[in-house]
Amino acid sequence: MVKVFLVEDEFVVREGIKNNINWAANGYDFCGEASDGEVAYSMIQKVQPDILITDIKMPFMDGLTLSRMVKAEFPWIEIILLTGYEDFQYAKEAIRIGVSSYLSKPISGNDLLKEVGAISEKVEEKKAEREATKRYEEEMKERNELDKQAFFGKLINSNYGAFEYIEMAKKLSIDITALKYNILLIKVWSKKHEIGEYSNSVLKIEEGIRTIAVSNGAICFNLDLEGLALLFKGDDDNTISRNIEIAIQEMVELFKEYDSIRYFAGIGQSVNRITEISTSFSWASRAYAHMYLTSDNGFMVGSEEELKNSKEDVILSEIDPKHIDRKLVKEFLRRGEISETEFFLEEFFNGMGKNAIRSTMLRQYISMDLYFCVTDFVLNELGLSREELDDRISAPSADVLGDEKKTFDYMKKIMNKALLIKQDNAIGKYHDIMNDAVSYIEQHYAEEELSLNSLAAHVNFSPNHLSAVFKQETGQPFIKYLTDYRMEQAKDLLCTTSKRSNEIGALVGYKDPHYFSYLFKKTQGLTPTQYRNGLRKEE
Repeated sequence: MVKVFLVEDEFVVREGIKNNINWAANGYDFCGEASDGEVAYSMIQKVQPDILITDIKMPFMDGLTLSRMVKAEFPWIEIILLTGYEDFQYAKEAIRIGVSSYLSKPISGNDLLKEVGAISEKVEEKKAEREATKRYEEEMKERNELDKQAFFGKLINSNYGAFEYIEMAKKLSIDITALKYNILLIKVWSKKHEIGEYSNSVLKIEEGIRTIAVSNGAICFNLDLEGLALLFKGDDDNTISRNIEIAIQEMVELFKEYDSIRYFAGIGQSVNRITEISTSFSWASRAYAHMYLTSDNGFMVGSEEELKNSKEDVILSEIDPKHIDRKLVKEFLRRGEISETEFFLEEFFNGMGKNAIRSTMLRQYISMDLYFCVTDFVLNELGLSREELDDRISAPSADVLGDEKKTFDYMKKIMNKALLIKQDNAIGKYHDIMNDAVSYIEQHYAEEELSLNSLAAHVNFSPNHLSAVFKQETGQPFIKYLTDYRMEQAKDLLCTTSKRSNEIGALVGYKDPHYFSYLFKKTQGLTPTQYRNGLRKEE
């Protein structure tokens, strides 16, 4: 029901308007009354009526002042001004404020009801427009997430200046300005599912993490195909540290509800400038790399104190064999990304001691072991032939093993080659998945419930993974592809049938006729009726 609020200082007039009109019987909710603008304003803030009826001349706060304040805070509220004064200046000011109607007193109940009725149609149209806009923005969230992910990629590369970053952020409706920044990287996965598979538990947890991030002053970004990056902002180090601590406590409580998940997070160092966020990211990434070096859940801070090994000089007999366990490398090759390789190798060696890579014997042993581990992974898990392997990955030479940097670069190179082969293998799989996904869309586009999440569940991909692959394969986000497909079907029906617009909307997946018209006009530049009439004119 359309809500009506009345402000009138004359008691008899106010009672007459309130009681002489059967508001409920005519489809209105008479939600409140006040004797002056000052009292009314705080009440209006709470009940937020659709239509405000107010006298102009009142003590404490007049109707024009009240109207000005209401329009500034609630621009969608329609206002009817009542006045016993025929003053053009009042009318002129009312028009400037945006008042809907300007009526002279006395006015009969029937006349007032007619005016309210005419305005209520505008109220319903504006309400439907707001709801359609809100729904459209919600549906376009996937595209926005992809744009945010691309922005974050630029943010951590520091190739731009602060002004450019701020302008990019504004286009995404993100406030990036602050005095201090820090980054938390977190990945959550299910022990019951393979890498990248759909998991309802992980989906719920990620939504929970997003909510926790926002409530603690952080901006949340998708991180590669799995994982989230939380950018915390604040005025000082204490504020950011406290917000991160509270967020961690809340996340740990969230994780307790799920038995079959693993999680790991890396926390960076606080920095002062937007252009230094990449430094915070580097520290967080070093800590984050430890997820491949441990089987424990946890949150690790990236700093010299937290990450350093106490052993300055390497004594081979003191090295813990678990630090050179092939399983750690295999786990990284299965789950890691090329962007993480350098951090993983640094922490892999750091776990053995600061000077581990300086030991020629240890360096040679690890290099050869890493080579055999990579070749085993490529041959037996990725299915390459021996000939293909030898063309792409070669054993380390004496020249490589004789130099610390060359050894490190070699290990990084062969691991990245293995990850690239994994990506190439996935492309064929992606083609099959995408064929299945597109086929599913064509069969189910008329179902309003069709979404990225439901499609991800069907093809057994995580939503973030599917979103990235879908855009990579089709050149556009899933929601745009679905919207375009539905619009093409709608245009075909407008051309070939005499069905009404609301019927066509329902047939292509939009039960709400107003939203269908809104979306059709937004994407095609004209309403369904205008589109059909244009075709008739052409004929």
